[in-house]
Order: sequence, then C-alpha cells, then structure tokens
Amino acid sequence: MVATGYTEQNYGEVTVLSGTNRGAYPFGNSLLVRGTDATLVIDPSLSLVEAAPPADLVLISHAHEDHVAGLGNYDVPVHVHDADLAALQSREMMVAGFGLPADAVADADRALRDKFHVQGWPDAQGFTNGTEFDLGGRTVTVVHLPGHTAGHSGFLIEPDGFLFVADIDLSSFGPYYGDLSSSLVDFEASMRRCRDIEARWYGTAHQKGVIDGSAEFRRRLDDFAGVVEKRDATLLEFLSEPRNIDDIAEHRLVYRPHVEGAHVTPVERRTASQHLDRLIGKSLVAEVEPGRYRAT
Repeated sequence: MVATGYTEQNYGEVTVLSGTNRGAYPFGNSLLVRGTDATLVIDPSLSLVEAAPPADLVLISHAHEDHVAGLGNYDVPVHVHDADLAALQSREMMVAGFGLPADAVADADRALRDKFHVQGWPDAQGFTNGTEFDLGGRTVTVVHLPGHTAGHSGFLIEPDGFLFVADIDLSSFGPYYGDLSSSLVDFEASMRRCRDIEARWYGTAHQKGVIDGSAEFRRRLDDFAGVVEKRDATLLEFLSEPRNIDDIAEHRLVYRPHVEGAHVTPVERRTASQHLDRLIGKSLVAEVEPGRYRAT
C-alpha cells in the first residue's frame, strides 16, 4: 500500500486535503485549519504519510486506522474523544475494538502496524462534546456523534461555517455500526443531530468530499440514513421463515457476497443483532423459539 499524496481544496480558511481516490478507504480526507495563533490538522490520513503539512496540534475524529495513518509525522499534542482515547493510545486496544475472532487478531495488528503505521500514542489527550480549540480568530468545536464508534466526533469550524462529519460519510455503503463500541441507536441520533446543524459546508472523511449548503447535505443525509431502512426491509423479507443469527449473518445485511475477510461474520452478526432488537421493539419480529426469529 503506497501513500501517494493529496490535493488541496480551500473553503474559507479550511483546507481539505483530499486523499487518493477521492479519499476512498484505505485513504481519507484530512483537514488543515489555520488561525492567527495556531494551526491544526484533523484526521491525518494515509495520504499524509509522505508529506504532512506542519501543525501545532492534531484532532482525531475517532480511533480507526484510516484516520490516524499519518499521525506519526506529528510530534505535537493529539486529541480524541474520551470514549476512543484508549484505542488511540494503544494499537492493541484499537484492534480489540474490532471484535475479531482470536485467530485473526495477529494479522489485524500486523496490518495496522505495517500498512497504516499505527503505533499507539500513549500521550494522546481526551476531549468531550463542546470542547473548543481556539486557534486565534478561528475556533474548532467538538460535536460528539457516536454510533460509528463510541467516541466518533465531528468538528464545527467557525467563522467559516464548516462542519466536518467524519464517517457519517454519505456513501452508498451506508452507516457502519459493526464495532464492539458501535451503536445503531446512537448512529441514528447522531445523524439527526447533524441534520439540525446549520453550516455553509459539510465535509466527509471519504469519497463524497465537501457538500455545499444545508439543503443538499440533508438530502444526501436522508439517502444515507435510508440504507438502515433498506437493511430492515432485507431482514424482514429474510425472516419470512424462522432464522437464527448465524443464518442472518450468512445472508448478509452489510457486505456484498464477494467480500471476504475475518471481519465479515462478526460485523454481520453485530449488525443483525441490532436490527433484530430494533424490529422486535417495533413488534415487526418475534422470537418464535429460543434464538430463532420470524417476521410477524
């Protein structure tokens, strides 16, 4: 895997460092924010490994490998939400958060070390919702948006009116809530929170880049959120006969059939469990015998 640099796009005094292939995973879109007193970088991606712009501090939206791959280039204070702090401080904890089978942990750890340059940053510091970083004439305020991970956060940059929503990325893949600390309930609440924030620009961490204007952002956010409803519909159709979690995981709500990897089954199981809870709560699914579920 080679880091091939980034392109710069300016939105006021916010510079988006667009990663390779429009920031598609394993790359990403980073932000450079300048004030009169200090400069910060948000989510230094794999594309920053070869040439990282100087900064006085770094903010991390959440502790996933594609959002910290370029962090090794910075010997400055690093901040992430308290709920993701342990995963940023320790690569072992980051890998543990994926909830992989025991026989896949060593390979995942090696990939984070060798492909994403994740080393663990024990001196990283935590922040909470509403924490404000004053750069001089420009502020960056934490907007806690849990669901993707427990600490997943966005950042509102003023006076530019730029809201970075990180992995609420508006992609056709849809919301991802397959880690151990993920939550579908929290993810939906975070999407509603984003919808209520007025901004001039909305920046995503991956392919969709920057969305201009709240009307267009909300339209795309509704499409993104609609993937959750599509997964509900897929599951309800599949539960025309009694099925268990293993059946649902094999049928797949998240990944296409050709996708392989040790992460697939655990993610599908956790996703299926959350959708079952959601549909049981709506009286659309019932547990017809222990561990077996059917649409009502």
